[in-house]
Amino acid sequence: MVQHQRYNQLKNGGDEEAATLVFVWTNRGYYRRRRPKILSFLLLSLLSCGFILAPHFFSFSSALSHLSDFFGVQNDGLSGDLDVNAPLCSSISNGSVCCDRSHFRSDICFMKGDIRTHSPTSSVFLYSSKNSDDNVSSTVDGDELQHEKIKPYTRKWETSIMATIDELNLISKRRNSDVDHSCDVIHDVPAVIFSTGGYTGNVYHEFNDGIIPLYITSQQFNTEVVFVILEYHDWWVMKYADILPHLSSYPPIDFNGDNRTHCFTEAITGLRIHDELTVDPILMKNNESIVDFRNLLDRAYRPRITGLIRKAQEKTSGCALATPKRMHNQPKKPKLVILSRKGSRAITNQNILVKAAEEIGFEVHVLRPEPTTELAKIYMELNSSDAMIGVHGAAMTHFLFMRPRCSVFIQVIPLGTDWAAETYYGEPARKLGLKYIGYKISRRESSLVDEYDKDDPVLTDPSSLNQKGWEYTKKIYLERQTVKLDLTRFRKRLLRAYDYITRIHLQSQHLA
Repeated sequence: MVQHQRYNQLKNGGDEEAATLVFVWTNRGYYRRRRPKILSFLLLSLLSCGFILAPHFFSFSSALSHLSDFFGVQNDGLSGDLDVNAPLCSSISNGSVCCDRSHFRSDICFMKGDIRTHSPTSSVFLYSSKNSDDNVSSTVDGDELQHEKIKPYTRKWETSIMATIDELNLISKRRNSDVDHSCDVIHDVPAVIFSTGGYTGNVYHEFNDGIIPLYITSQQFNTEVVFVILEYHDWWVMKYADILPHLSSYPPIDFNGDNRTHCFTEAITGLRIHDELTVDPILMKNNESIVDFRNLLDRAYRPRITGLIRKAQEKTSGCALATPKRMHNQPKKPKLVILSRKGSRAITNQNILVKAAEEIGFEVHVLRPEPTTELAKIYMELNSSDAMIGVHGAAMTHFLFMRPRCSVFIQVIPLGTDWAAETYYGEPARKLGLKYIGYKISRRESSLVDEYDKDDPVLTDPSSLNQKGWEYTKKIYLERQTVKLDLTRFRKRLLRAYDYITRIHLQSQHLA
């Protein structure tokens, strides 16, 4: 139902391509069961009417590409697989530039041969011995064989944010060109070129648009790859300093700030992205999943967490009172972490929530992450938790830090955020293997009930407001709404979580 509402929103808003993607995704189970018959039917339909529709919508080859995307067909004659090792551009020859622009979320270009960076002109040159007749692209001048432009950021469909992303020129030139950029640094491993601009600064976008796509794109190289970053930020490199060495064994390069000519024999520009906060094993070379990504996070943060624990133990040495040990027959209480917000979407009766959870039997920790909070500390807190509660927002991205198959994620869903809460966090949490419990608040639990008449569409029909555009959703439902939980209703979710965790613990003890 939520996806169908989103389809109608996009359809009415004129975004036909996005609406089509939502429609096909919503009905993916139907298509999978009937893939052979439906695919044959659609192919026959396209053969009969493709040439009529082509001038108005898309070419026949583009239609085949979209079919490949929708049905997961992998065939050397069809383009559009999401894996970096897809048939399209997967076997380019030396001296070639190949760009796959068939995907809704991102473009990605491949280069192979004598590759040299030139940051003053925002260019990457590929010197080739080919003649212009050997290339399908038109020759721009006497030496230039091919010229591609790309903005290596994974929100291709958002024109407003893509307008802020630096554009890179990928230029193939004759090897005997008058302009020869000699190598200052020679690399014997491939390059992956991407941007940390756009929405970077928001933890959801940092993982969804950056870190996870970087994992997807670079995993095949087993850390033998160099990252070349457009719109390089020192703070971003420091923030993810624990993770990056597990993706690349080499220091990242600041493309704009480093005027030296870096030379490679292979380069990928742009990142692959599968879906919201996830890794699709079907589209990965070695079938890695979001659980494998989460395991990488565990390896990345483990040394730092060990250091933090040791430091805490040192502080309690000497004359300080040690924490009393739990009695041998005293069961361990499940740990519940509440991700606390200030301002918009805050839980205004959080203190009562804490008491209610403690009465049920939880050991409650309140976590207030700030933009400057070290990720390793947040990971340590959530990795050791059994359950997490939070109101829909970017901080819910931290569900990635919870343990798959044994943790519960309870997301409080304010008015007007149903689709976003499910799409961005609910479904991805299930893919990770968490027990997901969504709690959709009633009107009386929202602070908006004090601002609007009881019959106002803001309260009675949030979807009608969402259809007006993101700015309405953001202004009303994200920036001006707080939550006062009905603890009688919410207690049922707490009990469900407690019962689930208790069963998991008993099963673990039995297996041990």
